[in-house]
Amino acid sequence: MNKKYDAIIIGAGVIGCPIAYELSKMGYKTLNVDKLPDAGEGSTAGSCAIVRAHYSTADGVAMAYEGFKYWLNWENYLDNVKDEKGLAKYMNTGSLLLKSQGHDWKKVQKNYDEVGVQYEEWDNDKIKDMVPVADLHEFWPVTRPEDPAFYNEPVKELEGGIFCPEGGYVNDPALSAHNIMRAAEAKGAQFLFNAEVVDIRSENKKVTGITLKDGTQIDAGIVVNVGGPHSFKINKMAEGVWEGCNIKTKALRHEVMYCPSPDDYDYLNDGYHMSDGDIGCYVRPEVGNTFLIGSEDPDCDPQEWVDPDTFYAGKGGHGKDNVLSEEQWKAQCYRLGKRIPSLQVPNQPKGVVDLYDCSDDWIPVYDKSDLPGYYMAIGTSGNQYKNAPVVGHMMAQLIDACEKGMDHDKEPMQYKFKYTDRSTDVGFFSRKREINYNSSFSVNG
Repeated sequence: MNKKYDAIIIGAGVIGCPIAYELSKMGYKTLNVDKLPDAGEGSTAGSCAIVRAHYSTADGVAMAYEGFKYWLNWENYLDNVKDEKGLAKYMNTGSLLLKSQGHDWKKVQKNYDEVGVQYEEWDNDKIKDMVPVADLHEFWPVTRPEDPAFYNEPVKELEGGIFCPEGGYVNDPALSAHNIMRAAEAKGAQFLFNAEVVDIRSENKKVTGITLKDGTQIDAGIVVNVGGPHSFKINKMAEGVWEGCNIKTKALRHEVMYCPSPDDYDYLNDGYHMSDGDIGCYVRPEVGNTFLIGSEDPDCDPQEWVDPDTFYAGKGGHGKDNVLSEEQWKAQCYRLGKRIPSLQVPNQPKGVVDLYDCSDDWIPVYDKSDLPGYYMAIGTSGNQYKNAPVVGHMMAQLIDACEKGMDHDKEPMQYKFKYTDRSTDVGFFSRKREINYNSSFSVNG
């Protein structure tokens, strides 16, 4: 006799765990299945875990701002559940978006005003007071060190910045997923690790469960794909799902660098998360008084779409997939060196290489599918970590409504936020939508 659950969630990362948590609170018997040994050990562990509100759409801004309320009161969200590993910490540094040609910051500001995001406008004098190591010249357009134009002398300065005091980052993204797993377990959720899904079973055009690599079959009338970089492979296992998605996903190799802060600047304690489209980078503090340097995917940087199975196999062995590339290390560190002239760029590259799960327009798919009972929370990597608790609650509401007969394709669910006085049309995240050309087509979403 197969084990039977109300809902199987494929993935136990920072989005899969909140979906289980919220469904369990609604009375669903849930099982998260993950092929790794513990919660949050996949692409979640490689996340920069930045919590910021600037997105290219008002819906994106609204969801991120709602997410702030969860991170700012983390223990309350977890219902004060204890975790033997301790609790992740929200480092509420504030978030600074530099006004540059690399960001449509006027659109961001308009979205902030519409949503009601708290922010301050900082002129360059204020930024220099708060970030004394910064050179506020404009270096646009973004180039690479191998381009002679990279070394052109700047002639004018930036216009200032927009500071969001509630922004920041989470100090340990894998631990945050583990915390939510423990909270979900307290509500009855179950988790199965070291278990790889190889088939999504269905009968009479309705999902019936999953089959694992060892042949184990587990039954459920609801299956939720939260497989991160593997999401497109999982969709192809389910009858008609891949074909029914107008928006597809794929896995992108991405690199994040670490670089020591200048000796006279306590970036760990005095610094901010900063998004700098002028140099195509974002930064946040990291332990050891270092800058964590991520790429904002400028046009001049190559994109490497990969097979996640091959990538993670290389990561576990001696493959090159998890080794920082000399060229990209140099590009990201040298770009930050323009903004921070006293930055000390070491000879030995240090950083993280992992995968993003990207949709065609870098906006996630939070939706049902063409196979009844099969749902998706995919295309999330790079810019949805901060939204994870909101997504968990929204997806649980969507799943429950669809299972009770709502036709989400014809009349999309209107999701009412718990903390901010706003609703969002979940059809915005539909698998059937056309590509959203308001997107930045980058990690900024």
